Amino acid sequence: MATPAISRFQIPKIEDMPEDIRDRILAVQEKSGFIPNVFLTLAHRPDEFRAFFAYHDALMDKPGNLTKAEREMIVVATSNINQCQYCVVAHGAILRIRAKNPQIADQVAINYRKADITPRQIAMIDFGMKVSTRAYEVHDADMAELKSHGFNEDDIWDIAAISAFFGMSNRLANVTSMRPNDEFYGMGR
Repeated sequence: MATPAISRFQIPKIEDMPEDIRDRILAVQEKSGFIPNVFLTLAHRPDEFRAFFAYHDALMDKPGNLTKAEREMIVVATSNINQCQYCVVAHGAILRIRAKNPQIADQVAINYRKADITPRQIAMIDFGMKVSTRAYEVHDADMAELKSHGFNEDDIWDIAAISAFFGMSNRLANVTSMRPNDEFYGMGR
């Protein structure tokens, strides 16, 4: 059986990519031991690749009150509601590693309300899910609820921005039929 394509769109050869994109991809490969398919798929459009990863990094790698594991929880839960196989699998792997918990990603993806997480994290994901599915219903009461769990305005913005950004990412992954790398399935287990 032939290996399925990683995208519906043409994947450029690494040697043909702009130098900055090639360097970033090779650095990721050096660190992780493989190239996540999202990098190869998005390299199809270099300007958008740069913009996508600049915003991704600004949201996911910044210091703040949300831990890196909590940021990944938002991604996994909202990607599941958006039926994005790539992001649930890839960010599930990252969540398992960052949380140092081999079960957490499956729990969060399937039903975060029954996962082994705190009430604060449930409130965080509840808001992220609302942003992902019914952002037009966000109201001041949502802000008050989050503040009652210790989130400040920057935290609330981060939850909303992560949910919104990955909503876009999920849609691109689905349209491109982006295939998760096999390596993700065993990471952090």
